Amino acid sequence: MAIARKIEDFIGKASWIRRMFEEGAELKRLHGAENVYDFSLGNPDVPPPAAFQRELTAAAAAEIPNKHNYMPNAGYPWVRESLASYLSPQQGVDLGPDHVIMTAGAGGALNVIFKTILDPGDEVIVPAPCFVEYGFYVDNAGGVVRFVPTREDFSLDVSAVAAAMNQRTKAVLINSPNNPTGKVYDEKSLRDLAGVLADGFRTYGREIYLVADEPYRDIVYDGMEVPGIMALYPETIVASSYSKSLSLAGERIGYIAVHPAAAEVGKLIAGLTLCNRILGFVNAPALMQRVVSRLQGVKVDVEVYRRKRDLLCDGLAAAGYEVRRPEGAFYLFQRVPGGDDVAYVRALQKRRILTVPGRGFMGEGYIRIAYCVDDAVIERSLDGFAATLREFL
Repeated sequence: MAIARKIEDFIGKASWIRRMFEEGAELKRLHGAENVYDFSLGNPDVPPPAAFQRELTAAAAAEIPNKHNYMPNAGYPWVRESLASYLSPQQGVDLGPDHVIMTAGAGGALNVIFKTILDPGDEVIVPAPCFVEYGFYVDNAGGVVRFVPTREDFSLDVSAVAAAMNQRTKAVLINSPNNPTGKVYDEKSLRDLAGVLADGFRTYGREIYLVADEPYRDIVYDGMEVPGIMALYPETIVASSYSKSLSLAGERIGYIAVHPAAAEVGKLIAGLTLCNRILGFVNAPALMQRVVSRLQGVKVDVEVYRRKRDLLCDGLAAAGYEVRRPEGAFYLFQRVPGGDDVAYVRALQKRRILTVPGRGFMGEGYIRIAYCVDDAVIERSLDGFAATLREFL
């Protein structure tokens, strides 16, 4: 066999997102890109803020000795200090530069975290629907993922998390605002979750980490706020990136932040720093570190995404869909009639509309619509969405 059996199996289970994106490329070749309505990939279409271009130009032009050389594996100390100062009030704790590690995006951050904290067979509880590649990330470190359901409105079901915990539980991974549902977890649910994890520590006699994946933290609507998770639970590790807040998905720049009161925090930081290197990332991109260090708190115009959300939701509601308006991120997780999300996606595809089946996110019966697209794509797709709904009623 040319490749590992596990990877061959994973290919069969591989992301529906990429599969639909690739099928969309063929449709665009056949019909022209302007005649295909592609909602498959969460690729930000809002340009980076003007401040990013200024800082990028300045950083690229600056004559700095050894500007492109290796630096400490955790990142430039002054970049980490800048980030720690920004995150401290957001998270409600006093973070220093030694509590921050620069990474190759949030995906790189999560792989570093799980490599550091998991022994073979350790379990990570993940509320679903969720980003499908979480399971692969946990497997990369020899762990086992345990999916638990959220409530009907996609809010946290803390009792389901509690029921899934056992002596092998090492972490709970949450994503808020959530991909694919757009749900923002409220502070009460997070406080209750922190209590469950503290109870788990007392019961099983070992730390249970709360890993918060927060790349969409800045993409929220209607006055919604994302609670600072570190203020609620000391064994917290945050993974995030600038992929969505600054529209830099292709630059792969992110970070890990560790609660300063975590048990054996020095050993945890040392492990994360080592794993950043031995996983092959070595360090986060040098030029991007310099750029983002001067852009803490800067973000894209979220109002643009809010208008796209409303354009899509209002259009679908007018067509007869029962729409739950997302609170954050740039995805609508839409229930479809009949419950067969794959069949619905295929019916939409016949009308050159590309979405992703909910089963790709552990959420059968729904489709994910990534509305980070040009307004015209949304507007021209609405007749096709309406016709598909009529076909299934």
